[in-house]
Amino acid sequence: MTDDVWAIVHAERAALIDDLAHLKHDQWLKPSLCDGWTVHDVLAHLVDTARTTRLGFVKDLALARFDFNRQNTRGVERERRSAPQETLERFRQVASRTSTPPAPLDSRLVEEIVHGEDIRRPLGLTRTYPTQAVVRSLRLQTRTPASFGGAKELVTRIQLSTPDADLTIGTGPEVNGPALSLLLAVMGRRVALGDLHGPGVATLAEGV
Repeated sequence: MTDDVWAIVHAERAALIDDLAHLKHDQWLKPSLCDGWTVHDVLAHLVDTARTTRLGFVKDLALARFDFNRQNTRGVERERRSAPQETLERFRQVASRTSTPPAPLDSRLVEEIVHGEDIRRPLGLTRTYPTQAVVRSLRLQTRTPASFGGAKELVTRIQLSTPDADLTIGTGPEVNGPALSLLLAVMGRRVALGDLHGPGVATLAEGV
């Protein structure tokens, strides 16, 4: 199971590197799907998380006074270089790492898939992610409390289902659509709401 996760993570990092290799300067400055972050900022965040160890995460969180947002901002500032291609080169250098913060291993799938879309969608780029990786990411996020960036409380009010897999999560009015769009929506990316349908979409939109 562990090797399976890292094989997918490494493949996703390599695919993103290929997608970003020939970006023009203004494309790096585009707002990503992460509020307040550019495409370049999200890449710097991916460099930071690829370098993060369990002990390093705890130390950084303490230095950020246990504020996750502040910790992420510090990480971006640490890894972001003045030239985007330099940041991309740093990502190449860490792409095969298997270090991780103290979180479920499937969180590494969430990191690469969701942030991959945070970068690609504003640039008009598309990628087909492994279905099993998207489904595992969705399962993880829907059992993770909102205080840790998840949607556990949300799925007590709606039911998620997808034609991509034999998957039903939650109770309440149904929200149906592609697994990737469900994942993005429960992670707060409103752009994905247009891909979804069902009586629970309005409730989901309230929480996004």
